[in-house]
Parts: sequence; structure tokens; C-alpha cells
Amino acid sequence: MAKQKTALVTGANKGIGLEIARELAERGFHVFLSARKRDAGLKAAAMVQKQGAKADFVELDVSDPASVKRAAKEVAAAADHLDVLVNNAGMHEDGDGDVLTTDPKLVRETIETNALGPLRVTQAFWPLLAKSDAGRIINVSSGVGALHDMESYAPAYSISKTALNAVTRQSAAALKSKGVAVNSVTPGWVRTDMGGTGAPRSVQEGADSVVWLATEAPKDLTGQFVQDRRVIPW
Repeated sequence: MAKQKTALVTGANKGIGLEIARELAERGFHVFLSARKRDAGLKAAAMVQKQGAKADFVELDVSDPASVKRAAKEVAAAADHLDVLVNNAGMHEDGDGDVLTTDPKLVRETIETNALGPLRVTQAFWPLLAKSDAGRIINVSSGVGALHDMESYAPAYSISKTALNAVTRQSAAALKSKGVAVNSVTPGWVRTDMGGTGAPRSVQEGADSVVWLATEAPKDLTGQFVQDRRVIPW
């Protein structure tokens, strides 16, 4: 009998993260939904469970090393392997200014959550991913983190996503021998709390490439930046 597929999605209490968790659960995954806020996370997990899926809430603050370690122990106690890790949790607190006026403290805080957070989570969970037949890590990045056409928009956020893309490349190289694929995804501008109501894309469109990478993408696709199921330039 085949093992049940397992997935951990960070920042899964709302928006793209919740949609990714819902769609993976729909495909038969046992999904661990993580969030900083316990009440919101439990509510999200209950929503997925109502569809008849297997879902559990795991409290996890990606910016807190102790929280990441606790979450890794909790998941390892509940599952003997992890097939998919989606590093989705993130922050975007930029105002309208450019890099000349951005407070370096905000840049540091944004990198702490958006780049170092996924690095911490990857370091904590890769041993479980290595026990999968085809472990996959998907880092939810952004097109504004691409260097080839970067402009002045949201400097702290943009810089943090460029750093996340570097984490993806480094992790892909380090985990290749372990059979774990690691890729970055830009979901596009999506109608979420972060994206706003004027965004052109639905959460389903934003989640699509992540779910594809988690389930259908070639196992040897790794170390790449993906948009709408296609590899794009860094």
C-alpha cells in the first residue's frame, strides 16, 4: 500500500497559502497548515477538514528559530516523511517610497521573514523531505524579486524576494543528492489581503503553479524560477 502523501504549507491560514493547502488536501495529501496565529490556523484547518480531507494545524512563526524547531518535532511525531514543503509565509510592509528613503530596519525585518524564514524551515524539515521518494520544496517568491527587470517598487519586499531566490538556488544545489527538488514560484498579483482587491488574479490562479510543482512537475525540475508552469529568468 502506497504511503499517504504529506505536505506542510506555511502561512496557510488565508489567501494563497490556504488555497494551496485546500487543493493539496483535495488531491489526497495529509496537509499540515502552519500559521503564527493559533486561532486563525485552527479555523483554516477545520475548513479543510470539512471537505473530508486530512489536515492538521501546526503553530509556526518562521521568524522565530525556537518556533520552527518545535514545529519540526511536532510534524516528525505525526509523519515519518514529508513529500512537499511550501514556504509561503511572508510580509510586505513597504510604503510608497523608493530605496533612497526606505528604513534599513524594515529591509532587515522583511528579509528575516521572507528569506531567512524559509531558510530556517528548510533546514529544519529537509531530513523529513529526504525520506520521501520525491521530496519537493516550493518557495513562494515574487516577480518583483527578479533582478533582470527590477525597478524601484517596494524595495524591502523586492530585495527580500531576491534573497529568497538565492536561498532556492543554494538549497536546490545542496539537496540534489538527497532527491529533493527546490524551486521558486511567482504567483503573480493575486487578490489577497497582501495583493488587495484590485489585483487581476484569483487565489486559484496564484496557487496553480505551486500545486503543479508539488504534484505533477518533472522530478528533475529544480533550482528554477517558475511562473504559470514555465521557467522564467532570475
